[in-house]
Amino acid sequence: MLATWQGKPDPTARSLPPGRLLALCLLPWACGMSGASSADAAAGQAKAQVCVVCHGPQGNSTNPAYPVLAGQTARYLYLQLRDFKEGRRSDPAMSPMAAPLSREDMQGLADYFAAQKPLPSPYKVEAARVEAGRKKSEEILCTTCHLGGFSGQNEIPRVAGQQYAYIVKQLEDFRAKRRTNDAGNMTSVSRNLSDDDIRNLASYITNLN
Repeated sequence: MLATWQGKPDPTARSLPPGRLLALCLLPWACGMSGASSADAAAGQAKAQVCVVCHGPQGNSTNPAYPVLAGQTARYLYLQLRDFKEGRRSDPAMSPMAAPLSREDMQGLADYFAAQKPLPSPYKVEAARVEAGRKKSEEILCTTCHLGGFSGQNEIPRVAGQQYAYIVKQLEDFRAKRRTNDAGNMTSVSRNLSDDDIRNLASYITNLN
């Protein structure tokens, strides 16, 4: 591309190298995207203030009934909010909270909580149950999806250090098919778990900090 002078090509100008030309063309777009990401993060933090009541400051819940959101994978958080909004997952507290959220709201919230640091769980576990839970998790291959340390990936949640009571309830709900928004994967895993298996797994997982 040649520069112009008084509407005509400038004979003293040289063509820009293709790589530099592409960089110049993309610069305004990149700057715009950076600004949008910053705005989304700020919007997510502002939206998250109402979540503190149940999920605690920065998503570190202190109420056993509500999950820790801090450090959760952004993709998982976004999908759960979307499922609550669209009725694929139901909860008397979360369904009405998610109903008015826009796609941008959900993405902003997901990005905000994913960036927060989870605190160690204060739940007092029994060593025998932790060991039994560890063995059961190896038997049913939990880390195939949840990865080592139960750190999660993409749409598979991080559950390490999660609230004990919340883990128990979700496993029970999957087993009973009360929760079905994961294409049946967790129902398949949990259908043969006993109550003791569930409590042992929850003890082991919540102890992973």
